[in-house]
Amino acid sequence: MKKGLLLATLIAFSFQINAQISSTYEVSFENAVHHETEIQATFTNLKKKEVEFRMSRTSPGRYALHEFVKNAYNVKVTDEKGNVLKITRPDPYSWKVSGHHGTIKVSYTLFANHGDGTYSQVDETHAHLNMPATFMYVPELKDQEMQVTFNVREDLNWKVATQLKPVTDNTFYAPNLQYFMDSPTEISNYGLRSFDVDGQLVHLVLHHNGTEAELDQYFESVKKVVLQQKAVFGELPKFDYGNYYFLACYMPNVAGDGMEHRNSTVIPSTRSLANGGMERNIGTVSHEFFHCWNVERIRPDSLEPFDFEAANMSGELWFAEGFTSYYTGLILCRADLDLPEDYVKGLTGTFNYVWNSPGRSFFNPIEMSYQAPFVDAARSVDEVNRGNTFISYYSYGSALGLALDLALREKGLNLDDYMKLVWTVFGKSENPYTIEGLQKALIKYAGADFGNNFFNNYIYKSEMPEMKRVFENVGVSLTRDEDRTWFGSFVRDGKISGNTTIGSPAYKAGLENGDTIISIGDFVLSDTLSFNDALNNFRPNDKAKVIFERFGTQRETEVMFLSDPSYSISMFEAGGLTPTEAQMANRKAWLSGKK
Repeated sequence: MKKGLLLATLIAFSFQINAQISSTYEVSFENAVHHETEIQATFTNLKKKEVEFRMSRTSPGRYALHEFVKNAYNVKVTDEKGNVLKITRPDPYSWKVSGHHGTIKVSYTLFANHGDGTYSQVDETHAHLNMPATFMYVPELKDQEMQVTFNVREDLNWKVATQLKPVTDNTFYAPNLQYFMDSPTEISNYGLRSFDVDGQLVHLVLHHNGTEAELDQYFESVKKVVLQQKAVFGELPKFDYGNYYFLACYMPNVAGDGMEHRNSTVIPSTRSLANGGMERNIGTVSHEFFHCWNVERIRPDSLEPFDFEAANMSGELWFAEGFTSYYTGLILCRADLDLPEDYVKGLTGTFNYVWNSPGRSFFNPIEMSYQAPFVDAARSVDEVNRGNTFISYYSYGSALGLALDLALREKGLNLDDYMKLVWTVFGKSENPYTIEGLQKALIKYAGADFGNNFFNNYIYKSEMPEMKRVFENVGVSLTRDEDRTWFGSFVRDGKISGNTTIGSPAYKAGLENGDTIISIGDFVLSDTLSFNDALNNFRPNDKAKVIFERFGTQRETEVMFLSDPSYSISMFEAGGLTPTEAQMANRKAWLSGKK
């Protein structure tokens, strides 16, 4: 009696869900060897006489246009009885159809062979699906429920992994278009490891050619990252359906990447665990998991709702991506996956890139974030001057996160507790934030003078914070070798590669990308005398005649060398200094694992 009642209840529940579904898809992979997938979509409950269906131009987590429609072809449209309907093309991204009776069926072939965090890839190793790159949709139905069935290749032992809600073994559900498009899916013969964190399951899905022992070992590192990030915020987010998925694909046919989503992340890499991936792939795990707080729930107002027809412009990426980048490496250090001295030394590259870039004279961090539609995997064929005008918001924000953390620690505070406050104010309630909101939160945490000083000088402007003192507070040295000579461009085989840096000796001398240097002073470049060897003969403030070739014509200029502006960052001990007990305590509070 009870079993019968339960079965009747489940049938009724299933009917209720199906009755509400307005977009259903069936996906097949018979021609995977040629990277094709066949997709059949049925759109119901249509109210408009003329229906538009389209493919997305963007993908959640990206900030540029990608024009996924270019890989869809063999498009056919019928009504619910199979009658062919006439379609028109109002623009390159969409179709319009009329003459229906509330339902249309769309079938098409998709070519997919780029396995990263944005695009899709189908071959005989897997079906790696990012939804915007795979599925057409009807904007009219964007707020209604959706369902997809994957006809997996059983001959290849494929299984489905996704944050979508399971309905049956290979059928999944999404409450609306936003969630569906944000739900990447890995279909392959993958390995799976899971662990429980406060009643929620965190899964590592790994498609690779390695061993079970390698998967076990790597999973231990993943667990350490998850727990150290939880310690920053004090809790995990509440994952929809109680699950979070790392969708890792470490195969030679994919493209290295990482892309965050609400309850999952795509983390492909060409590095196998046996060939360096055990250590080098874990950084992407750290970065993308931090996003399940910062970006997915602590979310910029400028990204809500995500626009599938145009690029969202956000001025907050220095925080959303940049502060996440700061914590990426810090978490690995706290999880004992990176040595403290290596972590500190590794800060040098980002530090020099950000604070020595001429780009700070053109754009502040907010305006750098506005550049995302032009740099976030976007493509163009014309030459650009980004080496002089642009600083990645990942790096800029990471440097700002470091500066803010160390400045707070000098006051007996720390960035972890500020992030907890931001999580409490904006993230847990999923109330999108603005830059002004971040500033008010910092004022609440550290006081008006501190909060206003940080935002007014380093966010709304692009000044460089005082770093030497705050580094010393944690027993770290920031130094410059003022005797090292600086030229200001990269020279390979005598040829300048890339635009010369604004303000550098090369730039002031009128040298430019593509120029071939013949001689510097008395030193003629040859197979036995490289540019760098010749440069070693000069010191800052020396002047030298440079003979070079441009467009087939030999020319002459004069260069005055300057002191290299690059900094070195290292622990006191590396330079023979002994940190005080207070400095050691501050360093430990910064770099050691949390509970």
